[in-house]
Amino acid sequence: MNGRILIIEDDQELAQVLQMRLSRLGFIVSVHNYGHHGLAAATSETVDVILTAINLPDLNGIELCRKISTQWPEIPVVIMTAFGSMEAAIAAIRAGAYDFITKPFEINHLELVLTRAVNHRRLQESVKKLSQALEQTRSFDELIGESQVMQAMFSKLMRIADSEASVLLAGESGSGKELAARAIHKYSRRDKQPLIAINCSAMPEALLESELFGHVKGAFTSANAEHKGLFLAADGGTILLDEIGELPLSLQPKLLRVLEEHSVRPVGSSVEKSFNVRVIAITNRDLEAAVAEGSFREDLLYRLNVITVKVPPLRTRGMDILLLAEKYIELYASRQGKSIIGMTNATAQKLLAYRWPGNVRELRNAMEHAVTLTNHRKIIPDDLPEKILTFQTDQTGPILGMPGPGELVPMAEMMHRYMHHVLAMVGGNRTLAAQILQVDRKTLYRKLHNQHDPETPLPLLFPGPFGA
Repeated sequence: MNGRILIIEDDQELAQVLQMRLSRLGFIVSVHNYGHHGLAAATSETVDVILTAINLPDLNGIELCRKISTQWPEIPVVIMTAFGSMEAAIAAIRAGAYDFITKPFEINHLELVLTRAVNHRRLQESVKKLSQALEQTRSFDELIGESQVMQAMFSKLMRIADSEASVLLAGESGSGKELAARAIHKYSRRDKQPLIAINCSAMPEALLESELFGHVKGAFTSANAEHKGLFLAADGGTILLDEIGELPLSLQPKLLRVLEEHSVRPVGSSVEKSFNVRVIAITNRDLEAAVAEGSFREDLLYRLNVITVKVPPLRTRGMDILLLAEKYIELYASRQGKSIIGMTNATAQKLLAYRWPGNVRELRNAMEHAVTLTNHRKIIPDDLPEKILTFQTDQTGPILGMPGPGELVPMAEMMHRYMHHVLAMVGGNRTLAAQILQVDRKTLYRKLHNQHDPETPLPLLFPGPFGA
């Protein structure tokens, strides 16, 4: 198939000849004798090129071309004009026509013009598809990243979004866990229903219980009216339990029962009320370590982490740092009415060298700081916050922990120091630290309390910069 051609020509004999000849050349051709009929066909049919006359019974060809260019700018329009009517041809080009051909014309010449127009249309489609594919690889909703770890996370988020499974999002503060949660809800079957979030560490225990489960009027001194609670308010949608690791231990069995029974009993009530919500929990704590310490219930953890997604810290995402920085520079430059076109190479090097303990949130604040202060077309190092500008990567201190040869330490001590260095770099997440160190989590727990344990030696690694 050479392409789909829509012919709009009031000369029925000419239209039939064109349809026959072009069909023999491999084109799929449809014919209409009125401009409005042609416009309707362009709406309902797949069209690669529109071939139209200028003089039509109901609509001037130039106006028709203008309408098509406005509604379907991706469809090339080829105008057929009378011999010597260059004024009409020029007017057609100004109206958005792709090309024109003068009557009478050879069918071979028409074939060449139409083939060129079809190829133009297909090239536009290819560019559009490539752009969409690139955009999909760079982002998942408001999450942005080209790094391998982010691509893997985007793929996992897309697969789980349309499921009903509970999700636990784990990662350091500021790494984008809430954005991931909102993306899961947005691409789920519950997207038309509410997403209700609550921070489990932001209020006293009694108030938190009432917020989650509701209360009846008179349940306690200040309960002047009935409050149905967030689980019932989110019915049909998603509830987001932020900082679930800070949920008071006394409320954990109540939450577990609510999740298992899919019903809630408001404070002060004896009546159970059923609900249908999807649960997404967020934590920056190592909940398995919290279970081992006795501050988090193991059965609740199993109920919450049907699927666990680990949101990577910014320092592990490589060039995503610059991708995000450029995005925030553009955002804040637009808000402040400044003409800023990115950053200098020296600035980029500073951003890549910094450890970003505050992750994406810290990067965003840093770029707002830089855009606000700069007087340049590009962000320079001096525009950055002081701690980023003056940051120096220590190649030996974090792991060796000694000023020079005067403090030589045993191998076990070096391993112990490196273990604590890795733990610090991942924000205290022992599960992630164990994965990086390539040891069993229980072995890591044991070594945290007994640095002289000779079993299962930790690997001695010297990456640079450390924690990369």
